[in-house]
Amino acid sequence: MSRFHFPESIRSRPVYGTLEPRPGKAHLMIADAEGAEALLDLASADAGLVRHAHIIYIPKGTGETYVERLRALDPEQLHVSPSFDASLPRLRRVLAEAHMGLQLYLTGTEGLMGRAQSEAMQAGIPQGAIQTEHRGSVARRMQCVHCKGITEDVMTDPFVCSHCGLNLFVRDHYSRRLAAFQGVCVDAEDPGNVPDPVELYS
Repeated sequence: MSRFHFPESIRSRPVYGTLEPRPGKAHLMIADAEGAEALLDLASADAGLVRHAHIIYIPKGTGETYVERLRALDPEQLHVSPSFDASLPRLRRVLAEAHMGLQLYLTGTEGLMGRAQSEAMQAGIPQGAIQTEHRGSVARRMQCVHCKGITEDVMTDPFVCSHCGLNLFVRDHYSRRLAAFQGVCVDAEDPGNVPDPVELYS
């Protein structure tokens, strides 16, 4: 199983649930990597729902592991994309053309869910129509509060900003607008005094 139960944290930190079939006029499902497992579980609960869904899937490091299994669900549309950025034009078009009653299912990594949710909310999709389920990597999408640069797939604390090179502390403070956690310089008051990095949640 690729589930991870995040420890309790501050209020801004996202909380994820389990995808459940919901009635709606249309169903958009967006997943990356092991998030495909949550879609397969959803299909086990309601195969008809998935057959009427538009699925956008980003395999990331899983390669072809899940692609044929998703295709076998016979969704209305299945788009396999090399990255979230590559899928953005399709996602934005689908959201722009959406009618009342669209149900949105997001699953996989926190970065994927956060970015997709941000796009959906900008398009006017109500929060109540969006479900999320974490699967797979616990890597974080981090914003440096100093240079505002985004570093993807952060797995250690502290980490080095990929833009300005500062050593940043991984915080649970989260921006839904940016779909990123916030990183703050760890040695601002004592330059060079940087703790050894440790893997997140280890």
